[in-house]
Amino acid sequence: MLLVLTSLEIQYFLIAVLAAGAAWYVGRLFWRAFFAQDQTGCAKGCGACSTIDVDRLQRTIEVAAARKAGQ
Repeated sequence: MLLVLTSLEIQYFLIAVLAAGAAWYVGRLFWRAFFAQDQTGCAKGCGACSTIDVDRLQRTIEVAAARKAGQ
């Protein structure tokens, strides 16, 4: 028997594929953000979050506050 698909059935199939892909993508983002063991810091995984120098940041804030107070 020849399988004939109507345009409506093809549209439903494409929508289902896109919805499944979107669900997979969001699920992957969620998994990597909360459960991945190889990432440090944040969900981006670039490692920049773990290299923040708090002392340098504090000095920058203090210098900016001193400049503002001196004006």
